[in-house]
Amino acid sequence: MRAIFFLAFFGLAYSQTVKIDVLPQDVIEKRLRAYTAKNSTREPAMRALFEEAGCTGDSLSEQKVRGTKSPNLICALKGTSESTIVVGAHFDLIETGQGVVDNWSGSSLLPSFYRSLSASPRKHTFVLVAFTGEEHGLLGSQWFVKQLGDQRTLVKAMVNLDTLGLGPTEVWLSHADPNLARWLAGVARQMNVPVSAVNVDGVGTTDSESFREKKIPAITVHSVTQSTLHILHTRQDTIQAIRLDDYYQTYRLVISYLAALDQLVE
Repeated sequence: MRAIFFLAFFGLAYSQTVKIDVLPQDVIEKRLRAYTAKNSTREPAMRALFEEAGCTGDSLSEQKVRGTKSPNLICALKGTSESTIVVGAHFDLIETGQGVVDNWSGSSLLPSFYRSLSASPRKHTFVLVAFTGEEHGLLGSQWFVKQLGDQRTLVKAMVNLDTLGLGPTEVWLSHADPNLARWLAGVARQMNVPVSAVNVDGVGTTDSESFREKKIPAITVHSVTQSTLHILHTRQDTIQAIRLDDYYQTYRLVISYLAALDQLVE
């Protein structure tokens, strides 16, 4: 179904109508349920989802990463400029559990973002990256940033998704670019959906940090709270831990936010 959002952001001199295709909840849940519980089969499963969503041929590529068996999987959606917005989520898991929450919940949304964003022309090029090796020291995201070289200046924003669906949408605010956080809050207000700050300093790290280290504006969206932290890296990390309505609401919020960023980011 097509949802049309009128986004009038606070503090900006203009308003912008943003059109996006919002996929139905059953499609989002089907891709969530396509998880595999082994690292060796995770990247092929991601590739299948991207291809199903229409990201094929030259738009879909593998990037070998030093120190890992699996590559980064990169889906590019060309815009009218070379300025780039990177959207990332890691697909690798700790095999104690099924790794559905951490982080198939994030990576399986990337193909849906491609499908939704490709429905209308975009100014920015969107690069959707399923990262490998996050659980072993952000290997995939660090390698991706390193390989950007001089093209790093083209990356205007990075949106990271890690551990979604345990509850309503949260933001690691203390490590978020202020403008990216402010714009996300603005979209959430207009959509009348909850988003709040839950900082995870001292708990762990995530792929957005590889971009922040190189001064690229970044933000991480998650759903972890003190009451749900115990699920990660344990046998409790299963699809039963996902609150499906909250998960779908996070998809709706983030895809609307990405479409808005296409207009807001210089």
